[in-house]
Amino acid sequence: MAKRIQFRAHGGPEVLEYVDYQPAEPGPQQVRVSNKAIGLNFIDTYYRSGLYPPPSLPSGLGSEGAGVVEAVGSEVTRFKVGDRVAYGSGPLGAYSDVHVLPQANLVLLPDAISFEQAAGVMLKGLTVQYLLRQTYELKGGETILFHAAAGGVGSLACQWAKALGVKLIGTVSSPQKAALAKANGAWATIDYSHENVAQRVLELTDGKKVPVVYDGVGKDTWLTSLDSVAPRGLVVSFGNASGAVDGVNLGILSAKGSLYVTRPTLATYANTAENLQRMADELFEMIISGKLKVDISQKYPLAEAAKAQAELSARRTTGSTILLP
Repeated sequence: MAKRIQFRAHGGPEVLEYVDYQPAEPGPQQVRVSNKAIGLNFIDTYYRSGLYPPPSLPSGLGSEGAGVVEAVGSEVTRFKVGDRVAYGSGPLGAYSDVHVLPQANLVLLPDAISFEQAAGVMLKGLTVQYLLRQTYELKGGETILFHAAAGGVGSLACQWAKALGVKLIGTVSSPQKAALAKANGAWATIDYSHENVAQRVLELTDGKKVPVVYDGVGKDTWLTSLDSVAPRGLVVSFGNASGAVDGVNLGILSAKGSLYVTRPTLATYANTAENLQRMADELFEMIISGKLKVDISQKYPLAEAAKAQAELSARRTTGSTILLP
């Protein structure tokens, strides 16, 4: 028997249960991983709340972790028992002592990166990789806007953008978070609690606005993002921290300057084992080289996952949060 977090109904953090369960034997193309550290992410709250419905209830939770391979299926060729591995794209069930998942969803973890680092960076780091290197490939010299620049994804984006020679303008909610974003490499910050973001973007860019806005906040920042991007620019809406963007009239894109909008997901970019490993290798190289530091600011026992999610949802966290089995 092992321990895991599950939920039987949708709701707030209080629906999460810490229970005993029997881990499955891996299927032919599956690997069973003994988790050493588990990542906490906003997307976990979407599944818990029902914004993203899980395949069935009761359901496990979490899609990110790192550990050691303890069993492999009969057709697994890429991994063996004892390998250090990490994952960031599910399937659901990472909030557990052990997790069974397809070999295509795993990557080999270099010895130079700890399990805690990997669990704190896989989903967020791979997200930043596809955002900055694929969705809108930054070449260096651009000025961009990135919402929630002091959060887990934002903290990594600030560092990666600086390493690329990009001026990142980050939105934050307090002077403390502004200082954190600047320390991580943000070129400028805008405190949306008392500053007009679109107006400040205009001022910071000498009236040009930005070619791309990265928006993981969603509903609350949608119009601000449209008002901050230059004509024929791109709004990358990649998250729903404040709720989903809905009811969009496409006419607003023409009215704001013939804008482009995309709603990408990690799964679409890491759609093969080869693509996933390639993206992870670039992420790991950034960490090993020292260009990217993984800020794990909060650690909770797995049993306290509900408390950890409550803190995350209340925006009382910075950097990455991990759960420890």
